[in-house]
Amino acid sequence: MMKVVEKPTTIQDPHCEAPNLRKHEDKGLELLKYLILGVLFGIVFVKAEIISWFRIQEMFRLQSFHMYGVIGSAVVTGIISIQIIKRFNIKTIHGETINIPKKEFRKGQVIGGFIFGLGWALTGACPGPLFAQIGSGYTVVLVTLISALVGTWVYGKFSNKLPN
Repeated sequence: MMKVVEKPTTIQDPHCEAPNLRKHEDKGLELLKYLILGVLFGIVFVKAEIISWFRIQEMFRLQSFHMYGVIGSAVVTGIISIQIIKRFNIKTIHGETINIPKKEFRKGQVIGGFIFGLGWALTGACPGPLFAQIGSGYTVVLVTLISALVGTWVYGKFSNKLPN
């Protein structure tokens, strides 16, 4: 069963469970920071060859450690970051408490992970570098982007009928 969470309307509550539940909304020029951060993130992806279809294929063929190293270092960085946030009660830039809810395992995650991995292996792209690939001139990736959007829509439409 899917829970519907309403977006809080008051700025008084100092808790933030997810970025889309924040009380403070960025407007106007405040949004520019996300564009700049996205462009810098894309440049890092390009320079690190994370968007390279060949690097991704090497990973799935077990021919190179490059992508495993990138993914592994991202996982370790995430683990360390979450532990620091929890232990030192780090707050958002707007002073909201960060709540990290417990996750529960569901068999649908295994099925979804398999479908995601299959699509990643076939297309040479996962959602992270899609826009960097398009920005680098790999316009064929637009097919992957459209497919990802359609897949997201289909999931949203039928998620209540899918296995948990």
